[in-house]
Amino acid sequence: MRRCLPYFFIFERRCLTIRNNTNTKEHYINDEIKTVLGFAPTKILRVIGPDGEQLGMLTFAAAQNKAYDKGLDLVMISAQADPPVCKIIDYGKFRYERDKREKEAKKKQQVMDIKEIKLSCQIDTNDFMTKVNHARRFLTGGDKVKVIVKFKGREMSHLDVGRGLLQRFREACEDLGGVDKAPNLEGRFMSMFITPNSKREGASGKSAKGGQKGDKKMTAPKGVTSKNSDEIKEK
Repeated sequence: MRRCLPYFFIFERRCLTIRNNTNTKEHYINDEIKTVLGFAPTKILRVIGPDGEQLGMLTFAAAQNKAYDKGLDLVMISAQADPPVCKIIDYGKFRYERDKREKEAKKKQQVMDIKEIKLSCQIDTNDFMTKVNHARRFLTGGDKVKVIVKFKGREMSHLDVGRGLLQRFREACEDLGGVDKAPNLEGRFMSMFITPNSKREGASGKSAKGGQKGDKKMTAPKGVTSKNSDEIKEK
């Protein structure tokens, strides 16, 4: 007898687990309401009609018969309410229209690409403005821009130069996008992300004006050197 008891309790625990897992289904319809949720035929429900009209309080059996008479389904909307709420609808049509709306919504979603621009600490004025104009074009098109400054040799001891360069780059694009985080240093590379104002959380009406300024010719910000650089790359 002692040996049987542990197996008995293990079996009970597994049964409870399986039953709880079945309750994670999105909607229960028709006989599932009775078999899965354990509702008796006399269980009182608040029933909503196909057009959203209130049909009042009905027993589960009466509500199911009313749904079957119309050739529709009885769908559980809120089992935790008191009394539980059900709606009479064509569940197959409901799911089809819902899935169709979700697919259309996904098609309308814009995919935001990340464009990468590389700079060096010795970038000259013309190259800097060329990079800025590229970034402005990307931001106007709704893409995110990753700006990277590469440090060579002893330049690692002057990280403030790279930070200043990224700051000037950000200011040159601030009417089209903004930076949510401070520049990040990884090895010899310092980077920041510029996100279009239209894609940033809490973006103000300023973003709409930014789109009109996208083709504005930019002038070189202060502090950019005029030395040539072979380390400027663009992807």
